[in-house]
Amino acid sequence: MRKINKILIANRGEIALRIMRSAKEMGIRTVAIYSEADRNALHVRYADEAVCVGGPKSNESYLRGDVIIDVCKRLQVDAIHPGYGFLSENASFARKVQEAGLIFIGPTPEAIELMGSKLAAKAAVARYNIPMVPGTEEAITDVEEAKQIASQVGFPILIKASAGGGGKGMRVVEDVESFEDQMKLAVSEATSAFGDGSVFIEKYIGSPRHIEIQVLGDTHGHIVHLFERECSIQRRHQKVIEEAPSAVLTPELRDEMGRCAVNVAKACDYVGAGTVEFLVDENLNFYFLEMNTRLQVEHPVTEQITGLDLVKEQIRIAEGNPLSFQQEDLAIYGHALELRVYAEDPANNFLPDIGRLETYIRPQGLGVRVDDGFEQGMDIPIYYDPMIAKLVTFGKDRKEAIDKMLRAIDEYKITGIETTLPFGKFVLQHEAFVSGNFDTKFIERYFLPSLLEEQATDESEEIVATLAALLLTNHSPKATAGTATGNNQNASSWRKNRLK
Repeated sequence: MRKINKILIANRGEIALRIMRSAKEMGIRTVAIYSEADRNALHVRYADEAVCVGGPKSNESYLRGDVIIDVCKRLQVDAIHPGYGFLSENASFARKVQEAGLIFIGPTPEAIELMGSKLAAKAAVARYNIPMVPGTEEAITDVEEAKQIASQVGFPILIKASAGGGGKGMRVVEDVESFEDQMKLAVSEATSAFGDGSVFIEKYIGSPRHIEIQVLGDTHGHIVHLFERECSIQRRHQKVIEEAPSAVLTPELRDEMGRCAVNVAKACDYVGAGTVEFLVDENLNFYFLEMNTRLQVEHPVTEQITGLDLVKEQIRIAEGNPLSFQQEDLAIYGHALELRVYAEDPANNFLPDIGRLETYIRPQGLGVRVDDGFEQGMDIPIYYDPMIAKLVTFGKDRKEAIDKMLRAIDEYKITGIETTLPFGKFVLQHEAFVSGNFDTKFIERYFLPSLLEEQATDESEEIVATLAALLLTNHSPKATAGTATGNNQNASSWRKNRLK
């Protein structure tokens, strides 16, 4: 065992702050790194020490592994927490961290490498009889041979990049005639995005749910799962709304998927926090998709339903401590939702939006959590992921969590840029989501930009009616001018936010 006294967080924004807060509660000092674009960022001000590591672009700063390690040596740092994104799943960086005598708060480089290749991961877990989507077990290069395999699997099929993620290097192929062109596109995109053009074929599941299982493993061979997260509300194959637990899993299916997730972790001797992702079809058959060897963006919903601090667990594991609980000690309490508040315009195909946060007021109250890295007056930089915050709500059941999220969305005041807040409200009020009868095609099936305009119009009509009532009340002898004026200002600001 090795005590950690100082941690460098090799990341930025909300996840850097998230990690620092847990470290502070543990009495651990923190070091922030930042780019020139993040000089005034909240995570820089919060840390005990902060060092600029380069220019605004990621490859000039947050991806400079050697510079980051040099900072650790200079400031006598014990460990590096990579957060997610950037260097979090870079096996070469993790190895260099260890070689420098530092602790990497995450899995081993070997586990990162193994699970970083979808084909290698499938081969590693095969001996545990984990359900797999029908398809090839190795990379394909010969187009004619690939056509024959695709025909045997049955169209539609999915061509996927072995080293991929986030929907890059992925093509749905409906028939044999379009196969060759789609395969060339997938290989080209995979090569450009990952430097690896390896692709493979899977049966395309038309109406899947995306359900993942959180796992924790220590250095003593103990691995547990922390139940599931439903992540089916997505745009461009990336998540927007997550919840825990899923509305459709039975206790029996949850246990079975949990056991499979633990076995996937065993297949690579996993240490730390990781996530095993599955596709679940309309008949509740599930199939192994991949393993993410890092802390996930959506980890707060798991924390809410288990009462565990996953960052603290990561740090304790990295110090060499055994898990302080067993599988039978874990249980689900209540229900949690997370909305990723992106600086994106849902009415314009979710394209990123940049600008200044002219108004930025967080929602508050029981059961509401906001993980963010911004404050009013700050600019949204163009160099990084457009996520502003993670809005999380927790209730005794799914309905209460949804009700709290709707209230929190209404309270969240953001002007100066477009965000995914109105989209989140649209989803949470849609019958398909409320009933739990939805999948990863939700946006394709139900969402049109014009629906947001209708939603805004309906809300503005409600505001007008409220203002009219207030004006009538204001003429009453019992009314006070201060009350009427205050409500009018709040409603006007709210209206501008929704209708701009």
